[in-house]
Parts: sequence; C-alpha cells; structure tokens
Amino acid sequence: MSSESPVVVGVGSVAVDFLAAVASYPKPDDKIRSTDLKVQGGGNAGNALTCAARLGLKPRLISKVADDSQGRGIIEELEADGVDTSFFVVSKEGNSPFTYIIVDNQTKTRTCIHTPGYPPMYPDELLDSNLKSVLDGARLVYFDVRLHETALKVANEAVLRNIPILLDAERLREGLDDLLTLANYLVCSAKFPQVWTSASTTAGALVSILLRLPRMEFVIVTLGESGCIMLERIDNDDPDLKEVSVDSLLASLKEQIDENSTAPSCITSPIAKITAEGIGTITGRLLAGTAEKIPSSELVDTTGAGDSFIGATLYAICMEMPREKMLPFAAQVAAANCRALGARGGLPLLSDPRLAAFSGR
Repeated sequence: MSSESPVVVGVGSVAVDFLAAVASYPKPDDKIRSTDLKVQGGGNAGNALTCAARLGLKPRLISKVADDSQGRGIIEELEADGVDTSFFVVSKEGNSPFTYIIVDNQTKTRTCIHTPGYPPMYPDELLDSNLKSVLDGARLVYFDVRLHETALKVANEAVLRNIPILLDAERLREGLDDLLTLANYLVCSAKFPQVWTSASTTAGALVSILLRLPRMEFVIVTLGESGCIMLERIDNDDPDLKEVSVDSLLASLKEQIDENSTAPSCITSPIAKITAEGIGTITGRLLAGTAEKIPSSELVDTTGAGDSFIGATLYAICMEMPREKMLPFAAQVAAANCRALGARGGLPLLSDPRLAAFSGR
C-alpha cells in the first residue's frame, strides 16, 4: 500500500467469529449438521477497517485482546490485511472476544451469540504518547461505540485537531450521546433514528438528528435490501429556496427509482428547506440510495454487511467522493461481501471489476 494512502483511525470491537451455515435454523433440542464452517476475524471496527484497508486506506485500530490464541489470531489477520494494530492493548490474562454465528441458508439470516473480552479496556491504558501518535496524519476517525470511554478520549483529541469523526450507531449504547455531540458523520441502523428521536417517521427522525447535533454534516440510515437514505446539511441562505416536507420529498425520490435496475443507484433532491412537522427545518438535500438486487443463488451471508458499508463510506469520505456516488459505491461493496460466508469473506479490493464504475471521483 502506498505511503500516501489516507490514514483513518478506528476505536472499537474486534473478535473471532465462529460461523456455521445450516440448512435451516434449529428447533430447541435439535441436533443438526453444518453445511459450511469458517473461523474468521470479526467485530464491527475490525470488519470496517479491514474493508477500508482492502479499498486502499491506511487504517490504525485501537482495541483490546487477551494474550491467547484467539487474540493472536485476531491481530495476525488484521495485520495481514494492512490494518495497523500497534496501538492494541494486550492483556496477559482473561479472554479475547468471540462470537458464535449461525447462518440460516433458508432465510438468509444470521444469529449471533457474543462473548465479550475480559478484562475490559480502560481509557488510561491508551497512553497519552500513543494518543498523539495514533492521530498524526489522520484524515478521519471512526467509532463503533464500543470501548466508549477510550473512544471519547480519542474523540476529544480529534476535535482539538479538527479531524472529522464518523460514528456507527447500530443501537443505543452507553457513551453514545457523548460521541454523537462530537461527530461529523453518522451511519445508523434502520431502527435507530426513531428510537433515538421518538419521531413518527424515519425521514422526520433524520431532520431531528441534524437539528439536535449542529456539528453533524450528514446522517445515513441503512435499510438492508431496501437501500439507504441520507440527509445532508448544506449551508445556503438563498431566500428563494423551496420549503418541502421531508416525508413527501422522500416519497417523490422513491418514485424516481428504476425498479428494473439491479445495480445500486442514487436519487438526489435539490437543495431545499426540508421540514418535519412538529420538529423543525434544516437546509440541505435528501438522497435515496438503492441496494444491489442480489440473486438468491448468489446471496450467501449478510454478516458484516453494515460494517462493509461503513468501511466503503470511510474510503469515500477520505477520497472526497461525491455523496451521490458514495451511496451506490458503499452499497456495491456491501453486496460483494454478502456473496461469501463471514463478515470479511467477500470484501473486495478496489481493483475488483465490480467497483470499476466508481474509479476516480
């Protein structure tokens, strides 16, 4: 990898994933056989930064493992993919994190049973000298909201250095609100916006998020096979800007989507005063992205699809990719990963022919 590759720093979870594919999810007291088995690195931050490394970024990861066979395997696999683990904390005792994942071949779903690492990571284990050096030259910082006290320590230093922050809000977690107030970009799961804001619609919740978090430049909500929605804040004081309801705007964007297309795409609204009833108004634009329509014969496992979407988003931000190009790019990367077992099994390199349409800016 080139020494000029953009540096991205992450703080969060790593694990070993024990993946067993089965014909169908077992009933209580069943005894079944797996159709496929894989032992592979996992954890949201580990997966996202592995994806970013394969696309050409230079990731540095802060996390903690134990000095056991699983911990050593986690580090070796990350290093082999080009992720810098020199800022890891390695405990002499305890256990490294691991997850049992049952992949249902019939429903194409996965069930995860996670065992956290022990002992947990404490913020004072990240030395001040390492905190300064890990952020040197960084273009972007990413948190999955695990190790939240350490993450907040890194986030505050990143803000002092004017390094933008991307946050993954999968669900409500301890320390999330503190990190949200410092973040510039947010990628969240389908249920999160309404859970966090109590808004009546997802689109309205996105308006609420940007109003509550003045530092936030955009929020993306991922919707699985239904694609994603992005609300982007744009400074524009044009008095003639049209005021439009966010829900009606989203409906009009969806009407423009070509349902016959299998490739990821993006429909973008004009810049407008986007309003949500009972919530308020932001100036910006709404984007609706589609997912690739993967034939059922090619869909293997959705484990890590969200992490790969985030890894691709990290790359797109670092490369200043236009937003309307970023969403289909991230969707394409996620779709590639769904064609193999495990969170990293199908992660593509930037040279992958499926990504050729996104080369350049």
